[in-house]
Amino acid sequence: MIRNRRIRRTTAIALLAAGALLMWLAPQTLAGAALLALGIALEAIGIAVERRGKG
Repeated sequence: MIRNRRIRRTTAIALLAAGALLMWLAPQTLAGAALLALGIALEAIGIAVERRGKG
């Protein structure tokens, strides 16, 4: 995993922001549902990246 705290935190914030943007911009179609799921996955990965570095 990423050991440098600054890089890990920047990566986590970028993933959270990208996930939020995807969820906000997702249209109400099947493709929008896929974008929503991708946004949720990116946010979960961002949270996991930040939490793993603390252990």
